Amino acid sequence: MRRRTILLALLVPFVLAGCNDKQAAKIPPPHRMTAEDIGHYCGMNVLEHPGPKGHIFAASLMEPVWFSSARDTIAFTMLPDEPKDILAIYVSDMGKAPDWDKPGADNWIEARKAVFVIESRVKSGMGGDEAVPFSERTAAEKFAAENGGRIVGFNEVPRDYVLTSANAAGAAAADETAVGPPGERARRTQ
Repeated sequence: MRRRTILLALLVPFVLAGCNDKQAAKIPPPHRMTAEDIGHYCGMNVLEHPGPKGHIFAASLMEPVWFSSARDTIAFTMLPDEPKDILAIYVSDMGKAPDWDKPGADNWIEARKAVFVIESRVKSGMGGDEAVPFSERTAAEKFAAENGGRIVGFNEVPRDYVLTSANAAGAAAADETAVGPPGERARRTQ
């Protein structure tokens, strides 16, 4: 009995190491973006929009989930109804992108290793606020110097920045313009 215990104690580290190797092997590499890739939330071809894109692999899904913006990619990780068995999160490395309109088909960075410029003047392909990803901090600093914003890591991107509708403020402004100043709007609704 004692011999079995010693043998088991000696084998456990090797068994666990084998499990860890299998787990690491399950992380899929990024896919090249193609014309067949459709944005999860917008239902449109991701290539039709400028700015950074993203895709996520989850253990419970057969195919990657594509996004028309890096911000939507991050939102997927925060929303309660989306899968939580995420294996990999890839976003466009905008430091290696040819330009904003052509973010590149295969210049991906694992989002949890990227830095993001948020609150810049540059808008996403869908017209909302964007979290612009970079693999190198110097590229992010250059982008922020040219376009405003601040640099944060993946876990530092504010939940409200990602999940608050970027168009809510624009819609409120449009309503005020269409109806008139707030005081006049109140008089019209009485």
